[in-house]
Parts: sequence; structure tokens; C-alpha cells
Amino acid sequence: MARADLTVRGAGIFGLSIAWAAVQRGARVRVIDPFGVGAGSSGGIVGALSPHVPENWNEKKDFQLDSLLMSPSWWAAVEAASGLPTGYGRVGRLQPLADQAAVDLARARELTAAKLWRGQARWQVVQATGQAWEPQTPSGWLVQDDLSARLHPRLAAAALVAAIRAAGSEVILGEAEDQGAVIWATGAAGLAALSADLGRNLGTGVKGQAALLRFEARSLPQLFVDALHLVPHVDGTVAIGSTSENRFELGSAVDGQLDALIAKARALMPVLADAEVIERWAGVRPRAISRAPLIGGWPRREGHYVANGGFKIGFGMAPKLAEVMADLVLEGKDHIPEAFRLTAEAPA
Repeated sequence: MARADLTVRGAGIFGLSIAWAAVQRGARVRVIDPFGVGAGSSGGIVGALSPHVPENWNEKKDFQLDSLLMSPSWWAAVEAASGLPTGYGRVGRLQPLADQAAVDLARARELTAAKLWRGQARWQVVQATGQAWEPQTPSGWLVQDDLSARLHPRLAAAALVAAIRAAGSEVILGEAEDQGAVIWATGAAGLAALSADLGRNLGTGVKGQAALLRFEARSLPQLFVDALHLVPHVDGTVAIGSTSENRFELGSAVDGQLDALIAKARALMPVLADAEVIERWAGVRPRAISRAPLIGGWPRREGHYVANGGFKIGFGMAPKLAEVMADLVLEGKDHIPEAFRLTAEAPA
């Protein structure tokens, strides 16, 4: 391949998505990751793409909304270019409502969602029907939204790699030289390196544990019950997750906290009582101190850029974040939200 216009360090969801956005604009790209595709938190199993609550609106929520709305066509283009499935589906989500106060609040949010979601998605209160794939709800009512989606993290990563390579660019699983501008999308380790370079805490890694159960529910909505995500995937599995652990010794180790999570899921959804656990996963997710992604030029390192800190919303944010980074690096157009902007000094 001719010399690359752009190097992306990191083959997680941010790195691969940025590379794909750049390839679509005609750039020659090389992705480099010595640890492999999805070696960090992007190699997980949950894949919930869910919106923030439609209230107290801000630029982070608006950015996420844009990304979720563009996701169907964005992931369809990846599938068309790669010939591989991503597991994407805008299947919606159900959430139980505990009491009348929760029902009243949810009905108020119906009105704000109609405005804030620009008429392109719905948040509504619906009566429970007692179906097996439905969370138990003390009030008899549920929130149903049709904006939430799911993505199979590993299928999506494989499809992105195939799409990038099909366009004549490189994904190198090992070491190689940087060529052109360099984007660092290196997860928790990269966040630590960035903090050390700039002399201030920009975030940390938060461990999460999740499990994958054998259960056929691929056409059904994801569930969010008592802070637990239950996400049906296209391969006849259901992912449940996840823990959030700020203190841990080994980021890849599963333990009793995951056992408790599985037991909780079975208690909340009796239909999963006999579902076989086919995988237990643990990994460290990069959480920026602002809880928003950090993107932009690496201060005092000309030609170097950063895309990090996706934490729990990385897969949902990836399509728009990728386009914004491609705009910046390839065309010099800066559309970075102020809440996401990486600066040399801490914001006042």
C-alpha cells in the first residue's frame, strides 16, 4: 500500500470507526494495535446503545442523539462494504416503573422526548402485558422507547476491519511505523498516558464484568431493569451487564460479583432461569473525568490527536464521533462539542 495519510493507534470501537470514516473520504489509513482487535473494553459482550433520559438536555446528550439516529445507515454501510454482519438492530428498550410517581414522571418525559428527539423516536408509557420477555413492574406500566438499539461488539469490530481492508487500507495486528497524522484511540492505558503527559488527571479505568447466556430473543427489545442491561443478540444469546468497579487488582478477572449479577438477572427475568452461561467477561473501560469522550488534538504534539473515554456510551457515540474526527484531521473542520474538547489546561 502507498504511504498512509493517517495512522490510527488502537483497534477498538473508536479507532476502527474513525478509520472507516476516513477511508470513506478517500484517505489511506493504517490501524495499528499490537494487542489485537477489540483487545480492551471494545471486545466485550454487552453492546447496549441506549439514549440518555430526555430531560436536562445538553450538548453531550444531543451529540449522542445524532449518533444514535445515524447508526442504522452507518452500520448498514459497514455491512455492505464488508459483507459481514454487525449485529446492529434498533430493537428498542423496556424499563419497569416502580410506582405511580415513576409513572407520572415517565409520562412527563413523553412530552420532552417528542421535542428533544425531534420527532424521530418515541419514549412512551405502555401497559405491561405479562409476556415472558417483559420485566416485572410493580405499577403495571413500562417505559418503551424505540431509539435504543443493540450492536454485537465483536461482530461489529470484525466487520469494520473487513470494510477497512476491502477499501485498500491496513489493519496491522502488531507493531509498525506511524505514517501521516496519528490518532490515539488506546483506551484506559491511553487515558493514563495522556494524564501523565499533561500533568493532570483526565480519567481512569473502570472495570466491568458481564455474562453471555444462551437464549433466543434476537427480535425482542433490550431491557434495563434495576441498573442491569439485558441485551438480546442476533446469534441467539443474551448479554447481561455490567458491574462498575473503581477498585480492582486484575481487570480481566471474573469473580463473585459476576455470579451475583447473573443471579440478579435470573431473579428479575425468570425466563432466563435455566439459560446456560456460555461466557464470563471482564475488562477495563476508559472513563474520562468529565464522563464525556475526550477528542481533539493532543496538546503540544503537532499532528497527533486523541479519541478516548467512551466508557459505557462508546458504541453509541462511535458513528458521529468518527465523522467529527475525520472532519478535523482530514479537512480541518472543528465540530467538537466544548464538553468533549481536549485542552492543554484544565477548564476553568
